[in-house]
Amino acid sequence: MQSQARPARILIVDDSAVMRALLRSVVGSDKRLEVAGTASDGASALRIVESVRPDLVLLDVEMPVMDGLHTLRQMKARGNRVPVIMCSGLTQRGAKVTIEALASGAADYVTKPSGQPSRDAAVHALAQDLVPKILALTAFATGSHEPAYPSAFPPAPLQSSAFPSAPPSAWPSNAGRGHSPSLPAASSSGSLFPSGPPPPLLHPQPVSGTPPAVLLIGVSTGGPAALDALLPALPATFPLPVLIVQHMPELFTKLLAERLNGRCPLRVTEASSGEPIRPGAIHIARGDWHMEVAATGSASSIPILRLTQEPPENHCRPAVDVLFRTGVAVYGARVLGVVLTGMGYDGLIGSRLIREHGGTILAQDQATSAVWGMPGAVAQAGLAHRVLPLNAIAPEILRLAGRGQREAFELRESAV
Repeated sequence: MQSQARPARILIVDDSAVMRALLRSVVGSDKRLEVAGTASDGASALRIVESVRPDLVLLDVEMPVMDGLHTLRQMKARGNRVPVIMCSGLTQRGAKVTIEALASGAADYVTKPSGQPSRDAAVHALAQDLVPKILALTAFATGSHEPAYPSAFPPAPLQSSAFPSAPPSAWPSNAGRGHSPSLPAASSSGSLFPSGPPPPLLHPQPVSGTPPAVLLIGVSTGGPAALDALLPALPATFPLPVLIVQHMPELFTKLLAERLNGRCPLRVTEASSGEPIRPGAIHIARGDWHMEVAATGSASSIPILRLTQEPPENHCRPAVDVLFRTGVAVYGARVLGVVLTGMGYDGLIGSRLIREHGGTILAQDQATSAVWGMPGAVAQAGLAHRVLPLNAIAPEILRLAGRGQREAFELRESAV
């Protein structure tokens, strides 16, 4: 008989008494959460975190005495593995520091509410964004198996002879373009549908014999740190264009691209509509805009990027499913899709389409994911050719992209 999950214990760190009270109200709005303590600066937080042993820390970006980024780095240096969600204002400085924090190991972030007509409205808006993230990041520690979102749709199998069989519980309801069924977000315990045991993972499958012509990456929670590890491992001679959907607001995606551009041999930019998709360039979808792959007419012409503000899919804009779906429409079997750490199930339907058209799918494993939601959904549905730890994904990409065996071998050795 399964023991009842205990509430997740949250430490709130913010120099503003008003914001601490707001966050306390958000935490108190859900019976699955409780406040473990509060602190008004980073130095106090470092002392308190050792005594109260929270399951998660809500950490302000800008504080006196010790700011959020310094506090996070101190926690990591001391071996504290408690997940941290950064609380940032939608300012240039706040977003830049948040990107640094995410690349330094923060699990996720929320933006502080602004322009709300009342305190109750601010609590409601923040709770909608924050509570599901807390539940996903603390599910393993608390033994919770409740979905972060209520499910209104029972799982239904997707019929396709192109895939190995998987139990019906591994499949969500089919979601067409522009339709966002209210499916549960996956928890860090690894199950897309938390009730019942997860379906067994399949053994590695033979990949497509067709060499890839484009690399498509979908990522969410924990993404900046994952991209910070993966993308610098792709050499300047990497032969494929790289298109990435990272769930983030517009200001954040621009700063993320700028930061990665300074760390990668390849050029990294925030996507622009109409830009040609050329080998050796990395494009990150602009926040609040879907990124599509579009053909330009003749078979010999270079595909281009197209940004749209069509309705969100899977509660997301940009959405991984949009990128994967339009990518496979143009490149067919020559798509290499990679699904990295993230909450929810965005990318699942797109991965199915890639597999149907003969492309290849890689998924990040549970042990190295901040939340094994997106990659877990793909893996448990039997769609991934390989389920790999983060530091083994770049070598596999190089191998599939036809890079030299020596370069791939050296990367594999460094991943051991």
